[in-house]
Amino acid sequence: MTPEEKYERLRDRQPLDILYQREREQPDRVYLRQMQDRRWREYTWGEVMDRARRIATFLGQRFARGDRIAIHAKNCADWIIVDIAIMLAGMVSVPLYPGQSAGSMRFVLGHAECRLLFCGASDDNDALREVAATLPSVAIQRCEIECDQSLEQLVSRCDPMSGCPLYDKDDVFTIMYTSGTTGKPKGVMHTWSAISFAVPNMVRGFGYDEHDRFFSYLPLAHAAERIVVEFHSLYAGTPVHFPESLDTFLEDLQRTRPTMFFSVPRLWAKFKEGIDARIPPRVQRTLLGIPGLAGWFRRKVQRGLGLDQARMLVTGASPISIDLQRWYHRMGMMVADGYGMTENFIYGCITHMGETPVPGTVGRPFWGCEVKVSAEGEILFRSRALMKGYYLEPEKTAEVLVDGFYRTGDAGYIDGEGLLHVTGRLADTFKTSKGKFIQPPELEGHFGDEPLLGQVCVLGHGLDQPVLLATLSEMAAGQDRGAVNAQLQRTLAAVNERLEHHERIASIYITEEEWSVRNDLLTPTLKIKRKALEERYRGWIEAHPGTGQVVWEREESARAPARSDNFRPAPGDTGRSA
Repeated sequence: MTPEEKYERLRDRQPLDILYQREREQPDRVYLRQMQDRRWREYTWGEVMDRARRIATFLGQRFARGDRIAIHAKNCADWIIVDIAIMLAGMVSVPLYPGQSAGSMRFVLGHAECRLLFCGASDDNDALREVAATLPSVAIQRCEIECDQSLEQLVSRCDPMSGCPLYDKDDVFTIMYTSGTTGKPKGVMHTWSAISFAVPNMVRGFGYDEHDRFFSYLPLAHAAERIVVEFHSLYAGTPVHFPESLDTFLEDLQRTRPTMFFSVPRLWAKFKEGIDARIPPRVQRTLLGIPGLAGWFRRKVQRGLGLDQARMLVTGASPISIDLQRWYHRMGMMVADGYGMTENFIYGCITHMGETPVPGTVGRPFWGCEVKVSAEGEILFRSRALMKGYYLEPEKTAEVLVDGFYRTGDAGYIDGEGLLHVTGRLADTFKTSKGKFIQPPELEGHFGDEPLLGQVCVLGHGLDQPVLLATLSEMAAGQDRGAVNAQLQRTLAAVNERLEHHERIASIYITEEEWSVRNDLLTPTLKIKRKALEERYRGWIEAHPGTGQVVWEREESARAPARSDNFRPAPGDTGRSA
């Protein structure tokens, strides 16, 4: 069947309609595979629907259509089964991030007036326990806190819901809250119409089916993971595999060998850091330059990551450095940068099948998606996939939905080949004391090929020159401090030679701890919180000016008094819109 024929069979159909068809026609075909005790626990379409129907019966006995039901869990088969049950019952799902703070969860649950919380594995059991005590709760796979009842108890007591309901296309079926990069999370309302338009078009564009394999580990509360993996798999019939734990992640990925793999830039960088720590970049360059060894080396790296059978590799949620993307391309892994956001159901731009990704661009728009750049340089989207609005916030909705277009807040341009370039957040642009504008993402991209650096963030509003705040990579761990310092100074000098005078980086500041969700320097979708970094480190930066130098936080034994009053010491543990 051609992609166009697949599309015609799927277009404008609700996910429930697709599920009923799979329940009838493919009850014994495996849909979900959950790694448990180092074995795959398999769920067929028939079992998934039987469990979902029983959960829907439970929901229908206690709550009304349109009620909000929350899910807080790491990725697992139960997550998707519960989500299907909420859809069956005609209720509204409200996903929460497994690393979300108690305060943020309380805000979302209260704002959405959630009636029930499904609880699974969490990055912070204390926070989940605190929140779960405030409303009825049900424990799903890998839950480690006490709940009112377990999903297995619920399933064993309830009969399957009968009937095959479909709902009005303009009804809201989910409220996905943004990760809160710039303030309190906003509840993005999406209707059945959005999903029945966007996902069939994605299936047409990517061409996946039941013979492919997906691997799900990024939070399903994240719009990209939920749409690209959960909903895409539902429409395409593609089996989804879930790792057992973080400790077994790479082994489970190798056992799955997915044909499509989606990750965020920070994790693509982590993969590279791990390879650099084992095979130094100079050795990599040597191997890639030898015709008889280059292909062998690429295959070795791909197999080591479990990505040797992937025909589509995608990055998104935040900008990826051009150097990092090019490294993957040299390794034979053609990582494509996708661009979308919660507000447009991530139905934006990507490299289309059959085309080669161009580093520095996010590809072309999907079918039926209009993208343009305003006179002010802001990227605008219009399609049937746009949100209905922000829940209970009509004023904020009116600010971003103008004349049928969604205002992304991102700056960019479309080149002569029709490819979209995203140059950064309009709000992230700042002026130095000399009155010169700086685009942080553009400068950060110049450091993407330095293997000693991990996370990077350019700051400098009101300073004479911008500075680079950074963490060290795995490769730098254990190396001689003097050698690392000298290499970073050489990198800084080389980068500055390529920059305009007003863009040149004054110094590199190395922070003692990694930026994480737990220390509130990353969002739950692993985007950098620039304002939080500025607040935490601005005083230290101002107190230790340097030109062409590398400044180390842990060398300052009495640094607290020198910082601004706004500085908050970071917790001990470490850890573009989407």
